[in-house]
Amino acid sequence: MQIDIISVVPQLMESFLNHSILKRAQEKNLLTINLVNLRDYGIGNYKQVDDYQYGGDAGMVLMCEPLSNAIESLISKNGAYDEIIFLCPDGKVYDQKTANFLSLKNRILLICGHYKGIDERIREKYVTLEISIGDYVLSGGELAAAVLVDSIGRLIPGVLNNETSALTDSFQDNLLSPPVYTRPEIWDDQKVPAILLSGNAKEIDTWKYEASLNRTKERRPDLFEK
Repeated sequence: MQIDIISVVPQLMESFLNHSILKRAQEKNLLTINLVNLRDYGIGNYKQVDDYQYGGDAGMVLMCEPLSNAIESLISKNGAYDEIIFLCPDGKVYDQKTANFLSLKNRILLICGHYKGIDERIREKYVTLEISIGDYVLSGGELAAAVLVDSIGRLIPGVLNNETSALTDSFQDNLLSPPVYTRPEIWDDQKVPAILLSGNAKEIDTWKYEASLNRTKERRPDLFEK
């Protein structure tokens, strides 16, 4: 899979994308992440990428020309994208189902908003999917892009050492994961549930499922209703 990311400040993502699981995914050639600096496509001597809003409201807007030039250049080099995603507060709220959907794609382009966003005409012409990571506002889309790359990348076969790990994560089946335990068996006078030490796989699976149901009902009744 290849994920290209257009940003005004791509440096914000460099450290995150080059460590831990994402680093290993790239080293295994399972995932290619390409950071694109929008200012490379800026206008004039000062590489301008933003301008004042029509209508007089406060806040700058990313201009059509630099974004269009960047997108067209990437398409001409590598072909069409499966999805062109704009990260914005008014997009579809991101969830595990969407992450699963995107992990099956071959080429994705992420556009990071900045300031007050991007010119609406770019959204209408190029964007195929608009995503929000929550009902709050960030200074730019870079953190949201990092969230998408991480959540998608870990689902690609071969990225995690144990591929079944991602399949048992919270939200995969609209349930929260059950409690988890590790050594020592007794800590601070608290014991690991005996069933987890029994070796009976069927009973352990039943316990985990019931624990997931109870935790979801208690903490996320909205998920439990689904």
